Amino acid sequence: MSASEPAAALEDLASALRGNAWELAIATAEEGLVDDQVPSLQRLGRLGQLGEMPSLIGALAREVEEPSGERLRLGSALAAQARDHAREREALGFAPREVVTEFLLLRRVLSRFVSERAPELAKEQVLLVEGRLNDTVDRLVTECVVAYFDRATLELAHQARHDQLTGLLHHQAFVDELELELERAARYQHGVALVFVDLDRFKQINDTLGHPAGDRAIRAFTRALRDSLRRSDLAGRMGGDEFAACLVEANKKAAPQVLARLNESVGRLTELGDLPGPFTFSAGCAHFPDEGRDVDTLVSVADERLYTSKRANAA
Repeated sequence: MSASEPAAALEDLASALRGNAWELAIATAEEGLVDDQVPSLQRLGRLGQLGEMPSLIGALAREVEEPSGERLRLGSALAAQARDHAREREALGFAPREVVTEFLLLRRVLSRFVSERAPELAKEQVLLVEGRLNDTVDRLVTECVVAYFDRATLELAHQARHDQLTGLLHHQAFVDELELELERAARYQHGVALVFVDLDRFKQINDTLGHPAGDRAIRAFTRALRDSLRRSDLAGRMGGDEFAACLVEANKKAAPQVLARLNESVGRLTELGDLPGPFTFSAGCAHFPDEGRDVDTLVSVADERLYTSKRANAA
């Protein structure tokens, strides 16, 4: 065998892998359907079952022909492709175990494909190819697992900072963000407005219509609040029926304007039946730096004004 023959044999095998990528992907999906090894595949059509497998097999073929550490490094195109596959599978309801199993089945299918072509290769080439395929599949599995845990970690971090019912920041997370905004405002010399909102007679909604109706009202009011703010502003749920907003780079007119928009939005939602009528709220505002230069002072001012508004609405 000449020096060029081993390289040519590997090129031929890589070409065969690329040429049979769809068939190999189909074989992998069919393996997953046997004995329900990957149960989620049962719910998908053929294209859904294949996912990114054909293109991933093409990438594996490149590793057989010409291995590259760059191709497998963190952030590489192949690593990103594997993560995308994992995210798409998870979006379709695949458990992490199923994604890993899918790759292990792919490795079995590819090993069988190489074995069938073993007579065309020298023994050391078979071992070389199997090693390259196994290493690459292992790396793809690692990328999929990392993608899953990255997403799970981000989701847990989001849940730790956000209210489950509304998606708004929790009390402490809102206060932390407010602190940061005040630091930025002091550095760049712009204003910040703090708005506290409390729903009027909300307990009556829970008592007369039930807690599910109360939850629907909370969600509807949250939509109204979000729609009244800019994307750069912050919103938080401070308690059961208590909300807050931080208006960044805002003058003293900003808070009254937001409350006017919120009142209009609440009125529309009440007319549509999304909020039980009559539905009103009380509010208190404070402005940085004119009425306070730290979180505690601003909160105290806004809270006192909210209390005054609450008493007036209750009268």
